[in-house]
Amino acid sequence: MSTITKSVDVEADVPTVYNQWTQFTEFPRFMEGVDRIEQRDATHTHWTVSVAGVTREFDATITEQNPDERVAWKSDSGPNHAGVVTVHRLGDTTTRVTVQMDIDPDGFVETAADKLGVLDHRVQGDLDRFKKFIEDRDGHETGAWRGDVDRPGQHRA
Repeated sequence: MSTITKSVDVEADVPTVYNQWTQFTEFPRFMEGVDRIEQRDATHTHWTVSVAGVTREFDATITEQNPDERVAWKSDSGPNHAGVVTVHRLGDTTTRVTVQMDIDPDGFVETAADKLGVLDHRVQGDLDRFKKFIEDRDGHETGAWRGDVDRPGQHRA
């Protein structure tokens, strides 16, 4: 299993950046290799991705979501991976987005990509394109989902 941690600073406030990150169906607009995401309900998504010319599909579950703080997920099928995206206020109009992913490459292509650092570069490239996507929109998100999803075993008082 490999861990990837990457960050980017976005010229937009925390709520705008967080709101955009909750719009999973927009991910193909800035994530390389992501062909389509279906939002099945508040916590379940279905992904279609292309890696080195191979199309794969998998399901993922949002395991934690706290507005203006974090979104965490885990795969339910396909390549075994999990991660968390956090947003941090650096200033009134600047937000740091950090992605941490644990991934267990599935098959020769993904294993080779991991060993060669391709996955690291892809995640950073996706973050850089996310930054451009939101900044080109003059800091306006395409939508928002502000609900909370508690970690398993955690309940709010």
